[in-house]
Amino acid sequence: MLKIFTLENGRLAAIQPDEVATRKPIWVDAIAPGEDEREWVAKAFSVILPQPEHLRDIEASARFYEENEELHVRSDFLLGKKSDSRSIIVAFVLSDNVLFSVHDEDLPVFQHFRLRSHGQPDLVADSLDVLVDLYGSDVEFSADALEEAYADLGEISGTVLSNTLSDKQAGVVLANIAHAEHLNGRIRRNLMDTRRAISFLMRSKLLAPEQFEEARQIMQDIDSLDGHTAFLFDKINFLMNATVGFININQNKIVRIFSVAAVALLPPTLIASVYGMNFRHMPELQWANGYLFALSLMAASVALPFWLFHRKGWLK
Repeated sequence: MLKIFTLENGRLAAIQPDEVATRKPIWVDAIAPGEDEREWVAKAFSVILPQPEHLRDIEASARFYEENEELHVRSDFLLGKKSDSRSIIVAFVLSDNVLFSVHDEDLPVFQHFRLRSHGQPDLVADSLDVLVDLYGSDVEFSADALEEAYADLGEISGTVLSNTLSDKQAGVVLANIAHAEHLNGRIRRNLMDTRRAISFLMRSKLLAPEQFEEARQIMQDIDSLDGHTAFLFDKINFLMNATVGFININQNKIVRIFSVAAVALLPPTLIASVYGMNFRHMPELQWANGYLFALSLMAASVALPFWLFHRKGWLK
């Protein structure tokens, strides 16, 4: 799918492919383009759109470079704000004052930017503005995702710190903490990738003074969000340790009960062993009340340790 945009009265306006010759586009957004769409772009703009297998290289020389008067940038964008969301690689090609973006799925950042630039006049003035503002929108999206992660961790904190967790509840809490850590890691990786892209644009000397200042502000926003992600990691580790501590306490309670039971049952076991001997001359062997005496003695030997353990608080 191709989404083609031009500037009209300072706003982004969508146009059809057959209008390209008469209405100069500044942005061509290719979402999972087919071969016929790739051929049309190559014929209409003399630009070869990157293939999917070329988007996954992580070295800087493959993600940020200039070639044949074209600027090439590869960046990761978050598909959503939940922990199960993925990062989608987007390839940007800037050629002849037209920005081409190639990605497999439509992204929330792109959707929001298209709506905002269509409704807000003078938000962008050229294709470089589109590229820089897309990165700015990506940072804002990451900040929103961090705020949601904070809210989720706040609920988890209330559960961990206000109640005595059962093992089942602790399992649910650990799963939620793992989801929060996964999302925080994705956000941090996304911010790191955006920083690399913005740094490359600033070094390229293609940005106008206003665009350079906007890029500098984006870098400052990323630096501030880095501190938030680090704090979030610390909070996740604290909640993880607290939850594991509750699990250990529950397990220690179980082990303590078994230990107390084992100690309390030792005296009656000893008594039963003594009176289970088959010697001919035993004083109580012919005693009519010997059986009841032995049972009473065993019951007393069980009750006395439990009373002592309860008094010392070892059974709580």
